[in-house]
Amino acid sequence: MSNTLDTENAVRQRYSAAAQQREAELCCPVDYDTQYLTVIPQEVIDRDYGCGDPSKWVRPGETVLDLGSGGGKICFIATQVVGPEGKVIGVDMNDTMLELARQSQVEVAAKVGYDNVHFLKGKIQDMAIDRDRIDAYLADHPVTNEMELQDFESMVHTMRREAPMIADDSIDVVVSNCVLNLVDASEKEQLFQEIFRVLKPGGRAVISDIVSDELVPQHLQNDPELWSGCISGAFQEAEFVEAFERAGFYGCEMPVLQEQPWQTVEGIEFRSATVIAYKGKEGPCDDYNEAIIYRGPFTKVFDDSGHVFRRGERTAVCRKTFTIMTRAPYAEDFIPVPPHQAVQEANAKPMSCDGHERSPKVTKGKGYDLTIVGEDCCGTGDCC
Repeated sequence: MSNTLDTENAVRQRYSAAAQQREAELCCPVDYDTQYLTVIPQEVIDRDYGCGDPSKWVRPGETVLDLGSGGGKICFIATQVVGPEGKVIGVDMNDTMLELARQSQVEVAAKVGYDNVHFLKGKIQDMAIDRDRIDAYLADHPVTNEMELQDFESMVHTMRREAPMIADDSIDVVVSNCVLNLVDASEKEQLFQEIFRVLKPGGRAVISDIVSDELVPQHLQNDPELWSGCISGAFQEAEFVEAFERAGFYGCEMPVLQEQPWQTVEGIEFRSATVIAYKGKEGPCDDYNEAIIYRGPFTKVFDDSGHVFRRGERTAVCRKTFTIMTRAPYAEDFIPVPPHQAVQEANAKPMSCDGHERSPKVTKGKGYDLTIVGEDCCGTGDCC
């Protein structure tokens, strides 16, 4: 935990300056799809300080939330991917970066033919509070005494409870590009809980960030230049994935881990990584006579709920697990075996989901004793 460094102030000062003049030390080389860059003002591209491209995992029609959106580059790429039916929200706490993004939004919208981007001022570790509304309130109601402070605190409490800036279960995909490491260590757990809160069930987080191969010692964490430079606040590689797991995500994977380190400090290597994690393993285990078969190549595998799947075996699963294992990121590794006769919701019963084998007679259904002879294929040249 960073005990002596004011991380928020160090980050604010450095990125306010970097929004006005490009700072090469904050740049980690990234190959973006150039077709999406032509509509983005050069000033935004020059002031981009990312380390990956989470927009590669965005899909048409989705609602996207970009944490630490800066000058808006990832948002402006995402708006082209999601199209006019989608929506993109950028959240950042830096006024200078927000001004750059909002000014550029007009030009981008004119070029793409629609405007579905919204830039909001807020802390990514507390996305219930709209800081633009806070600024407006304080401009009209300066706090000069205890009574006025109580009124202000009541307003904030009401906003959090009744009108959060980003609502629960409202986002299809949360993306972020080299920002989570800038959040103080004491607030990182809350940050992952916030990401989980705002995602819809079935939604996903796609986060590109800097990770270290070793734990970062305290004296490096207390260095303001290293912290604001995306170095000393980095997660250790395994801890990065574990942070998603602790917040309740499943299916966590690391599709990108930079081969060569971006920087090395005191022998510790820092490189870019991208993690994808999914929300939606919560809920009851109800039996709809469904099964799945693990294709291999491993003898057996375990999921995030502790289920065991043995290669080639029809494993009995509840409806929740059946749904999860037949969509990303698992779909290519499992064969779905739905019942021949669908079980009605009223007839579904709770099950232990203990990984026992599902008999084919169950999925075929009671009384299923047909004899079916396959069609003659020898004359077609396909099998004989």
